[in-house]
Amino acid sequence: MTADGLMVAGRRFRTRADYEAALRDQKKIDTIKSQTNLSDPKQLLELFGELQSGVYRFETSVGNDFDDEIFEKVEALKKQKNNIKSTGKSSKKKSKAQKKEKLNKKAAKKQSLQDYDKDMQKQILDELKKQEKKRRLIVILASAVAVLCFGYFGVYYFFSARTSMDYDELAALKGSDALAETQAPNDFAIHKSSVALPDVLDEYKTLYEKNKKLIGWLKIDDTIIDYPVMQTSNNEYYLEHNFNQEYDKNGSLFLDCDCSIYPRSTNLIIYGHHMKSGQMFGQLQKYAKESYGKEHSIIQFDSIYEKATYQVMYVFYSQVYGEDDLVFKYYQFINANSEEEFNSYMREMEAMSLYDTGVTASFGDSLLTLSTCDYSQADGRFVVVAKRIK
Repeated sequence: MTADGLMVAGRRFRTRADYEAALRDQKKIDTIKSQTNLSDPKQLLELFGELQSGVYRFETSVGNDFDDEIFEKVEALKKQKNNIKSTGKSSKKKSKAQKKEKLNKKAAKKQSLQDYDKDMQKQILDELKKQEKKRRLIVILASAVAVLCFGYFGVYYFFSARTSMDYDELAALKGSDALAETQAPNDFAIHKSSVALPDVLDEYKTLYEKNKKLIGWLKIDDTIIDYPVMQTSNNEYYLEHNFNQEYDKNGSLFLDCDCSIYPRSTNLIIYGHHMKSGQMFGQLQKYAKESYGKEHSIIQFDSIYEKATYQVMYVFYSQVYGEDDLVFKYYQFINANSEEEFNSYMREMEAMSLYDTGVTASFGDSLLTLSTCDYSQADGRFVVVAKRIK
């Protein structure tokens, strides 16, 4: 294709890479527009807030044009509101006079029930009773809806608060010499190894005695991410269970069931919910901003057997694809059997990365991948990949 053909949304791009990036931006914009009514002021302002906070990250001028378009719409909306306010102030006195005049007219026309004959009086009273029943029914239904809404938010924040307290208590047990009084039931067999396993680190012995599904601890300084990491024989259980194996919509951070910490897989993949409260991986998407990524480039992930530090290498958006889709699927990259295979994975992730961190990896390096949901696209995922540095 010639340079003249590398056009997206009226913009011409010089290279194939820029052109493909623009196509990705356009696809993301189309998804946003399909999910958002830009004529609805509330939805428009919510989208504007998401753009400002970095929820959506664009790679090219196509995305910047869309950002500018939303900004201009919001500014126009603000001007419209200001005009309505000024018009309302100027007509306030007039409105009061008009209301007073209408009330006077109604008072003059008002008639007593006794002015009607008995049949008419009965019809009027029946109609008033019907209206009163309707009003009471509406009040009851509105109250029921309000109770359900408050109940939902109450349950949501109960789980959120409970999760926060639980993990504060668990963090306090790190390094504790106290042994757990009871052991939680262990119904799932975790990844088995044919080699003799090393001793559990002293720091995690108490926590491990409480729940032997503990596989490590993830911490990123200056963030809410400071959680135990679990592992079972499937990737479903800890989507909605906490460390104590209680039902919890926050779930837990958990290691992919196909990963092994000893002997160690090439790439350890940790999943967590994108919670609106910010808990679990609710704040992971902040890495979409390069400045945030640079300020929080160091990740601490200890397995129960050894401590390790990682540095952020790639940050990208992806999806969960169909089995027959011939595309790079980051969630299937667990072990690299050859240098050629490893380098191929690195090239794929580098091409998808939102920005250049300057960090690269070579065959033999150990990697850590953090994955959460991205709601800007169907089955979307937001991914942070780091390399072990010590």
